[in-house]
Amino acid sequence: MRPRSLRLRLGLAAATLIALALVLAGIGLTLIFDAVLEARTADELDRAAKQIAGEVSRAPDGSPVLAREPTDPRYAAPYGGLYWQVEAGKQLLRSRSLWDKRLGGPAEPAAPDDARTLDLPGPDGGSLIAVERSVAIGSREGETRLRIVVAEDRRDLAGSRATYLRLLVPSLGALFLLLTGAMALFVQRALGPFRTLQADLRAVHAGERARLPLHFPDEVRPLVLDLNRLLDAQERALVRARAGAADMAHGLKTPLAILDALARRIGGTEPDLAAELAGQARAMGGQVERALARARVAPPGDLRRRACPVAPAIERLVATLRRLPEGEGLGWSVSLPAGLAYPGEEGELMEAAGNLLDNARKWAHRRVRVAGSLGPDAARLTIEDDGPGMSEAAIAGLGRGVRWDENRPGTGFGLAIARDIADAAGAELTFGRSGLGGLRAELTWPQPGAGRSANAEAGT
Repeated sequence: MRPRSLRLRLGLAAATLIALALVLAGIGLTLIFDAVLEARTADELDRAAKQIAGEVSRAPDGSPVLAREPTDPRYAAPYGGLYWQVEAGKQLLRSRSLWDKRLGGPAEPAAPDDARTLDLPGPDGGSLIAVERSVAIGSREGETRLRIVVAEDRRDLAGSRATYLRLLVPSLGALFLLLTGAMALFVQRALGPFRTLQADLRAVHAGERARLPLHFPDEVRPLVLDLNRLLDAQERALVRARAGAADMAHGLKTPLAILDALARRIGGTEPDLAAELAGQARAMGGQVERALARARVAPPGDLRRRACPVAPAIERLVATLRRLPEGEGLGWSVSLPAGLAYPGEEGELMEAAGNLLDNARKWAHRRVRVAGSLGPDAARLTIEDDGPGMSEAAIAGLGRGVRWDENRPGTGFGLAIARDIADAAGAELTFGRSGLGGLRAELTWPQPGAGRSANAEAGT
């Protein structure tokens, strides 16, 4: 499964590329080190060959002799890893480190006063890097051509290479951590405009501003312009929808009033027909009220939905309902936390909660209880009464415009309207049995920070 976080994907890609670059750099540095080490070793062996050439002479029998042998103790230790050899025809002079072995080489000697680098087998089965020089000693009449070979065991070079790698690998590892940390800071800074955009979108959601500001880099600016165009289009669509709903409602009011008047007029002669007409007129009126309520609230996708405090709106509603019939004699209990905020405009909350409180007022015997709570993920507003309550089947039928009890005034659309308003705000309206014995209506909506924290963990 691919990670959804852009920061994580960029970080992993950068770390992979840095690791690949450092591996290639390590291989290149190792090759360079090997070449430099071999060249330096060949240079040291050439200097040793020149030193031996300066010390060599001929004995009376014509054999080569050294006035002074090289001082490096490895020349004296059998198979010590450093060897020299002087050939004068069939006569041979060699270091003690060769013991009873001799250094081979090409049959063709090196050019006079020139050096060449060779790879030779060692006396103990190892591999040697060797430098060969061809020098002449004596007078022109009695000149003797000498072949001088100085060699070193490559295992000594391998030890130097191992020491180099022991230093190189941790250094590259530390460099990887340093570059990865620097790249993480770079990615963090590069994604800064998106974090700013997220904060500005929150401000638009909260209703603190109507449009997104344009202080963004050129790469992000087209996205901001498109979002602003989307806000403009949404606002125009909302205005048209509200105007259309209002026009429809006003257009239906006169025909509904006429139907109601006709029902009353024929009530004395045709009571059944009058009742049918009155019922249909009430149903149509309820549908109109529901359509108007939907038009007044912001749609679910509105980017500029505001939040409003719950306690002041509920207190005003309760104060109003106390003065209505069947409300004066009820005991109203309101307990709401100060930080409880509804994710919509105050008018939406007043309409939704007003329908729920009015329903509780109609059916309560003595008590109506309003309570709220704030949780880490969700907030709740609960309205309960001690009325007769409802069965589960009746609760399941709420919101369909069906009258619960014909003995109470109303069309049954109040609870449906409350549910529509709750849905538009991203809240959930549920009904159940109250602890007081009657109906419990509960509005639940997510806390503003809950969704954003989850998105932050999965996002940039």
